[in-house]
Parts: sequence; C-alpha cells; structure tokens
Amino acid sequence: MVLLVSGLTVLDYALTVNNQVPVLIVCHDEFLPLYAQPGDAGADLRSTEAAVLPAGERKLLPTGVSIALPAGFVGLVHPRSGLAAKHGITVLNAPGTVDAGYRGEILVTLFNSSKEDFKIEVGDRIAQLVIQKVEVAHFIRVEKLPESDRGQGGFGSTGKN
Repeated sequence: MVLLVSGLTVLDYALTVNNQVPVLIVCHDEFLPLYAQPGDAGADLRSTEAAVLPAGERKLLPTGVSIALPAGFVGLVHPRSGLAAKHGITVLNAPGTVDAGYRGEILVTLFNSSKEDFKIEVGDRIAQLVIQKVEVAHFIRVEKLPESDRGQGGFGSTGKN
C-alpha cells in the first residue's frame, strides 16, 4: 500500500510484513518475552530473582526462559537502553549469544557501571532478546588477504569520533 502524506510518498509495506519465526519456549506466563511496541526488534526478558546489583559489580540473573530456535537462527541478548542511560546497567557480554542448539535457561550477566547499587525485583525487565538469521561461514585458508581501502587500520584509525 502507498500513502500520500503532504506530497510525500510513504510506503507502509513494513506494517504488513509478517515474517514470523517459530520459537518453542518453556516459561511461566509472567516471564514470556514480550515486544513492548509493534515493530520492536527486541522482546523484553525479565528477572525471576530479586537482587541488588552493587556499584561496579556484575551478576548473573535467571530469566525463567528456555527456547528452541530453528536451525539458521540465533537469539541475541541486548541491554535495555533505558536501564543503560538512566542507571548505567548493561549486559556485560553484549550481545549474549543463544545458539539454536542451546536448550538451557537464558541467563543474563548484568553489569552496574554506576556508583550506586541497583535494586532488581522479580519481574523487572533486564534485557532484550533479538532473534536473527545466521549465515554459516565457510572459512578458506589463504596465504594473503586481498587489499582494501581500509587495510589494517583498526581502533581509532579513522579519527577521534
């Protein structure tokens, strides 16, 4: 469908795309990952434990969620932007990887980068789960890599920003 808004053409095909990936899940209803808004990439994961995350420390928290992804997909555990911006709470190994063959509970390693302890209650949203397709690489050993514009320029090689 095409909409005309103030002389602009707006394609709203994204509103009708329905690529659903079947993910088998074991969890109690209150811990079912949910998308907060239509179109969100990440579904919220919740803590099944109350905890205090001390300033400058990390803690492994359970989510009560176990999944079975189809072959060719991965679950990526990302930080929640609000927790990071407001409280300095992030996922330490972001993104955490949930492989298609893993059947255990999804655990989240949170890190408190602030100078204040952070309290977590049962049911608090602590991370986001993003499901993506995965391409499996076929590694080809060579003696030399082809040249590129970037070459071996690494950390900070393109300037301060």
